[in-house]
Amino acid sequence: MTGNAPRKRRGRKTPAMDELRFIPLGGLGQIGKNMFVLECGEDIIVVDSGLMFPDEEMLGIDFVIPDATYLFDNKDRIRGVVLTHGHEDHIGSLPFILPRIDVPIYGTRLTLAMVEAKFRDSCPDYKPVAHEFRAGESFSLGCFNVTFLSVCHSIPDGVGLAIETPVGTVVHTGDFKLDPTPVDGRITDYSAFAEYGSKGVLLMLSDSTNVERPGFTQSERVIGRTLERLLRLHRNRRVVIAAFSTNLHRAQQILEVASRFNRKVALMGRSMIQNVNLAIDLGYINVDPAILVPMEEANRVPDNRLIVLTTGSQGEPFSGLVRMSKGEHRFINVGQGDLVAVFATPIPGNEKLVSRTINRLFECGCEVVYDRDQEVHVSGHAAREELKMMLSIVRPRYFVPLHGEYRHLVRHARLAQDMDIPQKNTFILQNGDVLSFNESRARVSRGAVVSGGILVDGMALGEMQNSLLKERQEISEEGIIMISLAVDQDLNLLAEPIIESVGFLHMSDAEDLRKELVSAIQGVLAGLPGGGRSDSDKIAHKIRGRIRSVLKRYSRNPPVIKLFVNIIES
Repeated sequence: MTGNAPRKRRGRKTPAMDELRFIPLGGLGQIGKNMFVLECGEDIIVVDSGLMFPDEEMLGIDFVIPDATYLFDNKDRIRGVVLTHGHEDHIGSLPFILPRIDVPIYGTRLTLAMVEAKFRDSCPDYKPVAHEFRAGESFSLGCFNVTFLSVCHSIPDGVGLAIETPVGTVVHTGDFKLDPTPVDGRITDYSAFAEYGSKGVLLMLSDSTNVERPGFTQSERVIGRTLERLLRLHRNRRVVIAAFSTNLHRAQQILEVASRFNRKVALMGRSMIQNVNLAIDLGYINVDPAILVPMEEANRVPDNRLIVLTTGSQGEPFSGLVRMSKGEHRFINVGQGDLVAVFATPIPGNEKLVSRTINRLFECGCEVVYDRDQEVHVSGHAAREELKMMLSIVRPRYFVPLHGEYRHLVRHARLAQDMDIPQKNTFILQNGDVLSFNESRARVSRGAVVSGGILVDGMALGEMQNSLLKERQEISEEGIIMISLAVDQDLNLLAEPIIESVGFLHMSDAEDLRKELVSAIQGVLAGLPGGGRSDSDKIAHKIRGRIRSVLKRYSRNPPVIKLFVNIIES
């Protein structure tokens, strides 16, 4: 199970102005669900509000969002939500959390436009109060002064943060890499980070995703060269490319290369169409509109003149690429002669989904390009040497690694120690911990704040350890048997019990079991006092226990038992 189990304890009372508290509510020990809180005196600011995609054990769950109980309990003190960039793991939970705390959001132009589009789709009755700032600009939220710092990432308009507080300055790198030749020409602002480093930084928070990768992350421009090579080698094939819908630098390069090779591009997948068109409208993607063709008209374009850009690089069940691999897409039927390129690597936990999709594409007769050694993906996150450079530039007093599984956090903390930050000043935290600072020291309170994950199934919410998911897991493993009874007030059966089984036994082939279950039910009813007002729940409880005993003789792990008792009053 991903994330921490929800904790019962609440945070302590409001800290004094000479104490700063850092409280992670998501993004530690996991990939995604990023959210943390800074608190000083009566003021709270929230940084990011992301989601996490489910693993295979989360049956039927769409995604997971942070447990924001602490925010709901302290919403009168929250001055705003600050957003670093527009990826789902940083803005995806806003429609579920922001309306309940009802505070302004702060971000760059593209980030806020993506948030606005998200609310139009999933929460149209709530319009966020948004304040737009560019990298290099500052604003105040209570006792906090926040400055956006330009960083290069796999989506335009990403920023790091310098947050000046009464106790000291906090620098948050955001998701970044040190790409010297970014697609949009917007590099990470070394000088701004160095300037804060020279002034003195109390706490540095930094992305840990790629800490296990040696060296430097390659430039995104590698993708353009890879695509050119593929189009030269496969001039007569239709090319289908799966990529993250938010990786707009990648979309820009695909559109540029398509233009040079005289190909049209059809966008597939709702999020791909929405994000690319939004970026074009705002000027973040430059493209000749004549290159784009509606997906309804894609089949009219000759195969050797078409590129299909679709969602599904992570094997998402309802994405464009997955539907194509199953032969269920309305407009594109892939097969012999098609080249499919997956321009991404699987997020941890998605490996099986991606593998199944690739296998189905091969079964369709496609040639599939997906290996890392073919340079079909470049990360948007800093590798080890870049992380060391950032540490040497900022030179913080205290360091907390963010955004990674537990091993990533440990390795990043050790890297900071190699860069001469004392071990006692590096903190490996978990969601719900509280790290408190004053002028003289820092201390950690473990599990001091409610944290964990909220499962989202459509628009329904439930706790990470809730009974809904447990029931789904039990049904998937053992099956379910459903029994419906109708009895009078004296607990006499009014009709033969209805017994149905799903995933356990076919009742039509188990007549002996059916008779034994009916006999057991009759035996329980005969031993109960009838007349008056009987409690159907107590009756069901006793019958369920007897049925479980019968089923154990047929299976070592009995199925889930669902029992309905209807007492018919005369």
